[in-house]
Amino acid sequence: MINGFQKGSLSTRLGIPMIYGIDALHGNNNVYKATIFPHNVGLGATRDPGLVKRIGAATALEVRATGIRYTFAPCIAVCRDPRWGRCYESYSEDHRIVQAMTEIIPGLQGEIPANSRKGVPFVDGKTKVAACAKHYLGDGGTTKGINENNTVISRHGLLSIHMPAYYNAVIKGVSTVMISYSSWNGIKMHANRDLITNYLKKTIRFRGFVISDWEGVDRITSPPHANYTYSILTGIQAGIDMIMIPSTYQEFIAGLTSLVKNNFIPMSRIDDAVKRILRVKFTMGLFESPYADNSFVNYLGSQEHRELAREAVRKTLVLLKNGESADKPLLPLPKKAKKILVAGSHADNLGYQCGGWTITWQGLSGNNHTSGTTILSAIKNTVDPTTEVVYRENPDPGFVKSGEFSYAIVLVGEPAYAETFGDSLNLTILEPGPSTITNVCGSVKCVVVLITGRPVVIQPYLPMMDALVAAWLPGTEGQGVADVLFGDYGFTGKLSRTWFKTVEQLPMNVGDKYYDPLFPFGFGLTTKPTKAT
Repeated sequence: MINGFQKGSLSTRLGIPMIYGIDALHGNNNVYKATIFPHNVGLGATRDPGLVKRIGAATALEVRATGIRYTFAPCIAVCRDPRWGRCYESYSEDHRIVQAMTEIIPGLQGEIPANSRKGVPFVDGKTKVAACAKHYLGDGGTTKGINENNTVISRHGLLSIHMPAYYNAVIKGVSTVMISYSSWNGIKMHANRDLITNYLKKTIRFRGFVISDWEGVDRITSPPHANYTYSILTGIQAGIDMIMIPSTYQEFIAGLTSLVKNNFIPMSRIDDAVKRILRVKFTMGLFESPYADNSFVNYLGSQEHRELAREAVRKTLVLLKNGESADKPLLPLPKKAKKILVAGSHADNLGYQCGGWTITWQGLSGNNHTSGTTILSAIKNTVDPTTEVVYRENPDPGFVKSGEFSYAIVLVGEPAYAETFGDSLNLTILEPGPSTITNVCGSVKCVVVLITGRPVVIQPYLPMMDALVAAWLPGTEGQGVADVLFGDYGFTGKLSRTWFKTVEQLPMNVGDKYYDPLFPFGFGLTTKPTKAT
């Protein structure tokens, strides 16, 4: 498909190759059998920028395997309210962790040469892809976490919380920056000339190109597309160089051409945009090799990449509770037991495990959409061959009581979602999750493993659990969860987000004057790996 598009581009008068981009946010996640890595919220809990850099390099290879040379990643949002549906795309509520995780950029694009000019994009053409820092600016700070909404904050707050990771991204040679749908103090970011042209381009001297979000210029007006000529004029004059348009491209081309011809948009603005886009295309080697390189095909979903994802899963897990007291821990679980119970809506659901932005935009439920290891399969692979594993999605209390189970593992959490569909004011887990916890943990020793994109309401159920693990959205390599539950590896993850008691407390972030969390930012119990007997 990409080669077909490129052939069309190269047959035009100037023969300039086109740049094709894709949302490869946790691996090349639109592609069947690609490796799906943990979402960013989990990677933030690893505190391991080197790991994230390796994930970037692996993702670049899997994107190149499909002929694509550009990804709309990383999302360097600082999510300040978990009610936001994109919070799992954010590494942390703390900008310092987000800054550290910009190491994914040299992973995706290659290591910028030592003598390179600051702010100039860099892509190592052979095995890498162009990256995109997004969404500029303040996407993670909207009121009540409402997607695409208004971020109400002082200029100092905006620059000290939401801006810092952009400095790191620009210094590391990020090729592109995507503008946010959101507004800052009522002004749409897609219309904000001060922050795009004066700050990003002139003050911090970013030399790559600025791209709009999908229909981002349409949404300058409310309702969207109400005055398209105004939207085009405002967006281009704000400093956006490339406009993402799914359907109204003919209207856009006619509108922009007319605005230039009638001197509403100066040719110098067009020259700036063209220069920046060409600079990125030349830097990435698109002119020399515009077509897909078929030699990359074996990287897609390769064993080496799956091992990397499995390692990442192990490091993302955060142990929040382990026994009623430190001298009576439940974890690590013994592999050898007479009979164990595995329960919950998320035990055997690869789609839920991967979350949104997997195969489809919103993600899917079930196990027949791509290949990977569910946590149930991982548990069966890990326990002693003599241990009987019983799986019931939502067992009734009688079944649990009469089952004579040594212990139970309950896997519950959120459904898959992306963007606005994930906005949630109540942050509850998917039904019948709460009753599964009650039915199982009321009768047998249990560890609850949460598969969620963010902290959720868990305080009411905490007393009945013997152990609690935040597994975030681990992706296709569920074996990483069993590796740590059964003690082949220890728990090392630390919360990159504050875990609230009730949603009424939100927003509540580390450093706030009133800070009364269920589990504070940075919390995470540890275990030692058990010696193989």
